[in-house]
Amino acid sequence: MPGLKALKEISQLKNELDVSGIVFTLGPRINAAGRVAHASIAVELLISKSVEEALLLAEKVNLKNDLRRQFDSDTTGEALAMIDNDSTLRQAKSTVLFKNTWHKGVIGIVAARCIEKYYRPTVILTESNDKITGSARSVIGFDLYDAILNCSDLLEKFGGHKYAAGLTMDKGNLEAFQQRFEEVVAARITSDMLTPSIEIDTPISFDAITPKFINVLKQMAPFGPENQKPVFESRNVYVMNSLSNFKDRHIRFLAAQEGNSTIFQAVAFDLAEHYERLANGNSFRMAFTVEENQYNGNTSVQLRVKDIKFD
Repeated sequence: MPGLKALKEISQLKNELDVSGIVFTLGPRINAAGRVAHASIAVELLISKSVEEALLLAEKVNLKNDLRRQFDSDTTGEALAMIDNDSTLRQAKSTVLFKNTWHKGVIGIVAARCIEKYYRPTVILTESNDKITGSARSVIGFDLYDAILNCSDLLEKFGGHKYAAGLTMDKGNLEAFQQRFEEVVAARITSDMLTPSIEIDTPISFDAITPKFINVLKQMAPFGPENQKPVFESRNVYVMNSLSNFKDRHIRFLAAQEGNSTIFQAVAFDLAEHYERLANGNSFRMAFTVEENQYNGNTSVQLRVKDIKFD
């Protein structure tokens, strides 16, 4: 039935529409319309004058977001396979990939996804209007814009800042750009810049994560780029129960800590490589943020795992 899926999600958002709900649930759907089609449908949704009209438009926006997710997943898989299957690309200090069929609306997202596995300055390129165009993303500490500036004679236009940029070039300049960009990055990037790191705000024990503690955290909101969620570290953590792997990328489990009685649901996105060691019962250090998970009207505390290091 038209609008049914949208109605369900809107009803769920009544309890979730905080900053996280806007950033991770509502925002991506509005944004997706412009990424894979025309943004007018999202504008029409925002200015709709009746619930019925809004539900119909919301359903269309949801479909665009599903399409964006598919483009994102497919393109990321293809891009990572290019690197995995090429020893020269694997050993490079930068990533510059091109395929003329990739959708322009998701290449910035794909660049960020590639950095999650191959942590280095990354440029993802596609073809648009008979030109090569793309999006670039950087790693902490490396000035991406300045690196692209040193390739400006090969570009028709470019713009951005230290950590993200967009660029357009003639098709005949692709190989020269790939070579030049790699040379510039290799000459300037340091081993520290090529090593991902997580800044820990403070160590904490599981028993210290109480309802009172959660309320104090809420007072620090809203969280965003200039006010990141605090990142905590706990040691001597182990899997208590319910370890599962989903989508071959993510893991979920009940986490316990030696000497503590509190147990939490933990979810670790893109950390499925640790599944076997977790299943073997190895203890580990865990970096995580604390969040409230709302499902079917129930609220529970969940730990969103950012990284795992085995003892």
